[in-house]
Amino acid sequence: MKRLPLIALLLAAPILHAQTPAPPPGHDHTGHGGEIPGLKKELIAGITEADFLKLGDKPKTAKITLVATFNAANYGMNFNGWSHGKAVYTIPKDWKVEVTFINPSPIAHSAIVVDREMVRKLQMGDPFFKGGSVPNPAVGLALTKAQFSFVADEAGEYAIACGFPAHAMSGHWLALNVSETAEVPTLQLGEGKPKEAVK
Repeated sequence: MKRLPLIALLLAAPILHAQTPAPPPGHDHTGHGGEIPGLKKELIAGITEADFLKLGDKPKTAKITLVATFNAANYGMNFNGWSHGKAVYTIPKDWKVEVTFINPSPIAHSAIVVDREMVRKLQMGDPFFKGGSVPNPAVGLALTKAQFSFVADEAGEYAIACGFPAHAMSGHWLALNVSETAEVPTLQLGEGKPKEAVK
């Protein structure tokens, strides 16, 4: 049996980590102990699953809340406790999407909408949709929040990924489907049923 160099194993560890349903913030299901240190918890106080997707104030508008490092799942490289595309947003084509990105961690993360295939790459490049990222996604943000919006004007399979180099490769991304047939935005978490957005 061929032995892998130690560095290859260390780099692969986050990628090989399996996703299970998200525990409450501050609880860890990765098996490597406790909380992520240094979180600015006041940034995410009161945020629940109900906040992850809502209808916007204007017609044909969806509001998404994305918390990087919501908990310790996938070594903290998660959005809202999910990684590796295991949470799926479906947005009707031509709807506007308003995203609130929050990173309570001292480790830089970001959010950028890209073609699904891009999550296999070291760097994400430019967002697929105009305006579809936080500022400077390759640099990232820490201990803060940012907002961005885009119009989902092309149907297809995309990802909301962390744009910090190599983070998406390690599973820090969620699936985003833009649908010609959907009439209302939905969010599916893991094997659960998709839930429709409400106000």
